[in-house]
Amino acid sequence: MAAEQIDTDRLVLVPLRVDHAHEMAGVLADPALYTFFAGAPPTAEVMRTRYAHLVAGSPDPAVSWCNWVVRLREADCLTGFAQAIVTRSVQGSTAVISLVTGRPWQGRGIGGEAALGMLGWLRDRGVDTVVADIHPDNRASAAAAARSGFTCTGELHDDRLRWRLHLSGTPR
Repeated sequence: MAAEQIDTDRLVLVPLRVDHAHEMAGVLADPALYTFFAGAPPTAEVMRTRYAHLVAGSPDPAVSWCNWVVRLREADCLTGFAQAIVTRSVQGSTAVISLVTGRPWQGRGIGGEAALGMLGWLRDRGVDTVVADIHPDNRASAAAAARSGFTCTGELHDDRLRWRLHLSGTPR
């Protein structure tokens, strides 16, 4: 499975390319963005190296790395990224997703809209279950997950709460 362009009302989720690194370094430059996950604002060079690794894809044929940058159409700028790590097995397929919206674009519903676009794309490709691991203090992400149909399982995965959505029963 490879990332393909996903269009929503206001957004285009564009499959990740190495040349997105420079603009994304700016999107991810605010240190406050790292409150709920480890790290610090990356340089464009760090992003180029990371993106080259991601674009190369998973070395495991049962695992697909689907990565997008999120472009806001009206402003023609990148606002964040979305990722789905899809694992296929005889039991079905599961995607672990993550989304990050840069600070200047938070609070506008961009992350939620990107999530719904990605969830529809995953469902259309036969993914059964989607999980997201959210820091217990990240109320905005928890609220967005709940609005997208996820349920908090109460399970801890590292220091994050696991949220789950079964796509097989969700409407198209």
